[in-house]
Amino acid sequence: MPYIDTETTHRFPWFVRMFFWNQRRRYGAVLEPARLWGRSPKVFATLALLYGALDRRGSPIEPALRSLVTVRISQINWCDFCVDINSATVLKRGVAEAKLAALSAYPNSDLFTGREKAALDYAEAVTRSERQTDQVQIDHLRRYFDDDAIIELTALIAFQNLSSKFNAALGVEPQGFCRTPAATEKGGPVAVPCD
Repeated sequence: MPYIDTETTHRFPWFVRMFFWNQRRRYGAVLEPARLWGRSPKVFATLALLYGALDRRGSPIEPALRSLVTVRISQINWCDFCVDINSATVLKRGVAEAKLAALSAYPNSDLFTGREKAALDYAEAVTRSERQTDQVQIDHLRRYFDDDAIIELTALIAFQNLSSKFNAALGVEPQGFCRTPAATEKGGPVAVPCD
């Protein structure tokens, strides 16, 4: 249970309930973060629209890579909920379990392409407070991404940091989307069944 509970009797506006209906259809349940964000309806709607824009079919970042980036950021930010749901998405997008299991050790793994490693390095540099991006890193990214794709990758990284830090700060627990060896930075695997 998260640190702040949303009563089952809480009355959400109609447009938030529409998002909930879609989540029930897609995931089989309303996501706990949505119930929390939904308590600030205008922020929630804006956030949902931003996520939809970042996770669209026409993105210059392929779906599997977007999901790998979101899982890695979730691991760093200790968001077990995000590791859970994003790991399930990674697997649905065709990434092998072995690759997902190796994600925290990607720099030394032959399972990851140069493009994936460049994106994950960048995600780590943006996410970790003790690191900083620089021109050398941007130039390395340009070997794999054009400038518009780098901007979109940056937006995805910023969004996932917002989402995972929000969920971790409020103690949102996994909802049972995936049993994977993708561990958070604090160490333990998310131990819930994967569809």
